[in-house]
Amino acid sequence: MYLTSFIHRNALFNIAERWFCNRPESGDGRSLTEILICDGFVVKETLAVLTERLLDMTHRRPFHQKPIRSKGELRDIICGDDQGAEPRVAELFRRYRENPDYYYREAPTNSMVYLDEQNHLLGSFRIKRPKRIAEKANRRIADWIFGKVIAQAQEMARERARQSGVPLDGFVTPYEEMLREFIRAEEFIAGSFRDGSIKFDRAALTIQDVGAIKIIAGNNELQQLEKALIQTPDIAVLEREDFNGKYKAANLILEVPWDSAYVCQRYRESRAWERYLDRGILEDDLKKGLEQFLGDVEPKINIEVILSTFPDMVESEFGSSIHEERIIAQRDDKHYRGYIPMNVEFLVESLFAVGFSPKIDIDRVPIKLWGRYLPETLSSYIRQLYNLPEHDLLH
Repeated sequence: MYLTSFIHRNALFNIAERWFCNRPESGDGRSLTEILICDGFVVKETLAVLTERLLDMTHRRPFHQKPIRSKGELRDIICGDDQGAEPRVAELFRRYRENPDYYYREAPTNSMVYLDEQNHLLGSFRIKRPKRIAEKANRRIADWIFGKVIAQAQEMARERARQSGVPLDGFVTPYEEMLREFIRAEEFIAGSFRDGSIKFDRAALTIQDVGAIKIIAGNNELQQLEKALIQTPDIAVLEREDFNGKYKAANLILEVPWDSAYVCQRYRESRAWERYLDRGILEDDLKKGLEQFLGDVEPKINIEVILSTFPDMVESEFGSSIHEERIIAQRDDKHYRGYIPMNVEFLVESLFAVGFSPKIDIDRVPIKLWGRYLPETLSSYIRQLYNLPEHDLLH
């Protein structure tokens, strides 16, 4: 996985690539911990600076910020902001007030919202949670592996057709044989991870939206903001996508610089090290500041910016395109199922779990791509990382 919102994205990619081939190195646990501490702080501070800059470009009026830790908090804020609510918005608010627990109120989020003096919602930013990063990385990696398996199966079929002296387009394979061929191809690809011969495709495994900003305004204001961004010399618009179905918004991927001096100063002034005392690194080391972690880093990061009108944003939080249901649909929409994609998800989750846990000395990768595991295997490993009991009845 190549997380473009991270300044250590190359180092993280290299660790993940080695872990998928079961080739951990002795310092990986500490490296993962340092990356998640450092890059998480850089993303947060850069998001805050960029969000305020975009709001100044869009609304040009005073605003204040409020941290949000659950979707219930966010939806309560939105529901209290009618902004001259049109009938559809008013109806969605009425439904929410009648049964708020139906709307995933307890779903966690790591967000900051921005409100004007009348508490109208102007925008927000969020950092994708590790579980959601793992799920997205899983889909990208599983799709990439699936493509490799299909290509290998086709090569096997091509070879059988050649041996039979029949052109491939006229070669008929019984369904049972196709299944056996797919399984053999899957085992071949799993073996290439085991012997370390496979090479990851960085472009196919890129994730752009670890850090994301949402700007809420009228269509005219949003169009003016886009024009201004194109003309801003230190910001590059790398991608743009319009969503016009149930979910309506414009999504931009911006490449922006981050200010190392400012970020390091914010780390010291906010005593940020106090948040990381349970990560296995000594307090004295954490107090030395972020400068110690900034040896080989990228000078720019990518941020997703979502441009939405207030009614479309309400639809995405309460209506036909509610965010959590899109997540559930993504989880269910898997064309490649089996032990390999399941192992992909377990392996990515375990990698993040190490980086957030109190343990920094890791002697093994708990999941092998070519093995078979139950979800209990992963949960047991994570409990061990945090020195938690297993809760077995026979203990």
